[in-house]
Formats: sequence, C-alpha cells, structure tokens
Amino acid sequence: MKVEHNIRDISHHAANSKKTTAKPAKQQKAKPKAQPESQGQASSSADTNAVDVLPLIHQQRLLSSFASAFQPVLASPAFATILQEVKAALYARDFDAAFTSAKAESLDAYAARWSPTRALAYAVVLLGIAEHLEGLEVQVKKAEDEAGAEGGAETTQIKKEIKILSIGGGAAELAALAAYLSQQPAYLKGTITCLDAAPWAPVVSKLHAALTVPPPASRYANEAQATAAALVDPAARLSSSFSHLDALAMSRDQLSKELGKEALLITLLFTLNELYTAAGIGKTTAFLLNLTATVPLGSLLLVVDSPGSYSEAAVGKESKKYPMQWLMDHTLVNKPQKDGVFPGCRWEKVESNDSVWFRLADSLNYPISLENMRYQMHLYRATKP
Repeated sequence: MKVEHNIRDISHHAANSKKTTAKPAKQQKAKPKAQPESQGQASSSADTNAVDVLPLIHQQRLLSSFASAFQPVLASPAFATILQEVKAALYARDFDAAFTSAKAESLDAYAARWSPTRALAYAVVLLGIAEHLEGLEVQVKKAEDEAGAEGGAETTQIKKEIKILSIGGGAAELAALAAYLSQQPAYLKGTITCLDAAPWAPVVSKLHAALTVPPPASRYANEAQATAAALVDPAARLSSSFSHLDALAMSRDQLSKELGKEALLITLLFTLNELYTAAGIGKTTAFLLNLTATVPLGSLLLVVDSPGSYSEAAVGKESKKYPMQWLMDHTLVNKPQKDGVFPGCRWEKVESNDSVWFRLADSLNYPISLENMRYQMHLYRATKP
C-alpha cells in the first residue's frame, strides 16, 4: 500500500486546488493561489526559508527532473482521466486499486502529479535537520573507494555516505535526498532504500535517472534552463533501490536486514497516519515496537504527516479519536516496556513542529499546477534503553 499521500489530505487539496490538465507545450507557474491558514495552530511560512536552504535553481532542477522522468504521462491526452481514476480509488480507500495492482501509467501519473511538491518540502525538512544528519555520515569502505577510483576520477572524491530507509517511500523521498545532496560537499554520497507494498520500482528507477543526468533542453526553456545541470553530479553520489515489501507484515528479522547494522535515517513521510487509519492502531503499534527493537543505536526517525485533525486515528467501539503525534509518542517515548515489550532502544524526541507551511515560489515552472502544502514534523533519535 502506497501511503505517501494521506487520503484525507488528498481530499483537502482536491477541494482547494486548481483543475489539473496536461499542458506540456507550455510550462505553468507552479504556485497556485495561497491557501488560508487555520486559526489557532502554530504555522510558519517556508517561502523565505526554502530559498535560504535550497536555492531556486536547485528547486527548478528537481521539478525539471520530474517533468523529464514522467514526460510521457504528463503529455498524454489521458492524463486527466488517469488522475481521476486514481483519486476515485483513494476516496474509496481502495489502495489495492490505487497502488498495489495499479497500472504502470497510474503510478507514473501519481508521481508526476503529487510527488514534486512533497519532494521540495521534504528536501527543506532534510536540510533543516542537516546538523543531526551529519552524525549519521560514515566513511566509505576502502574497497568501495578503490573500486570507484578504478571506474573514473569523478568517483574518487566520495569519502562519506549517509543511508536512508524510507518506509512507504518512493519518488518524493528519492528526489528529496537528491536535493539534499546538491547542498552538501562533493565527498558525500546518499543511499536510499524505498520500501513499499506497491510496485514503485519502475517509478524510482525513472526518476533516479532523471535526477542524475541533465534534463533535455526544451524549445520553451530559457537559456538558464537549457543549460541546466543534473541535480546530483556526479551520478555516483546518489544510490537508490526499491524493496517490494509490506512493512506491517515484516518480521523483526526482515526489518533488521533492511535496517542494517549502522546508524541511519528512517523516514515515515505521509505514511504513519495512513497506517494508523487503514491498518489499525494494533498493527501499527506492533510495527513501531519491532522497529524499536531492531533499529541500530544512534539512528534517526523522521515523521512527516498532515497537521492537526487531518492526522487522527479512531480507537475502540466509540471511535474516540487520538492525534497521530500522541499515539506515536505514547509508543516511542513513553517507555513501551510497560506493555511487556523491552525495546532495543529508547527514542528521544529531538525536534518537533506541529504545523509548517511549504510554499512554492512564483518563478518555479512545471507542466501542471502544483499546490502549497502544510505538514507536521517530528524527529527522534534511538538511544540506549
């Protein structure tokens, strides 16, 4: 089940966004009308901060990578129809139809339509926690470094690596890592494993290629866009893979194998709340406890999801609703050994923000209209119990 985009969040955006039509012949401004902020909730506009941490030229390169990777579906006369079919399945909570058994063109359309804004927002989040991510950088193994030297001079600069396991992740998470690397020293390499029950491998592969090669020049592009470089250069700095697995069905041994032995970043980006609402609190809690029991010490867990009432899960016969953040903290922070399960680690909350706005700059271009987005963010570190 692909849960990158919360179903209720899709409904919210669908009611407040412009009609999406495929107009590949002319690039559209990416920013729509500003969406109103809810009163009584802490919020911050990321307009200025986004440019401060991720220059517009790199934001545009990210969007251009999406436009290049998914140009066939964006240019298809059936694009709007495909999107409506995906939306209908999501509204009906038929995740099998929307993702798991969806046609390749439907997955491409989803990635082309909803992942670009998320990728930019996720990149801003990663750059905002860069000081914490630096602690996860490990030296590249000597054998790997020597192999790179044999393959060409461009890979010899790579000395350190950061690893990410993105649970429920795909196109947006991969592109966010690429954008993060674009702002880091050339010696740093990023390796990401996207894990999901839906078959996103072709989408990840297409986007990876687009992120590591210069986008083709368009007759509509200006001189700066026509000479744009790849978002990640050299290509060896970005490594990606896809694991076609259901996180909730994984055993501890399977999860441990995916995590590895070294500290890494685990992400649940617009995933955790959907697990709570679609799979239930029991299964989701069991998954979090398995993660707690197997994660390498020093690892970071990044959770990003819809803010406020868009992230609530119902519990019990009376369907009493609890905020996702409360459920998460109850499981991760409030000593889960009380429930008879002794964790392999304890989670320390490092950073938290209940409501943040990410706003697209007026100057950004993409073949179709995109929306601003709002999210909550929580960062945890695995420490000794």
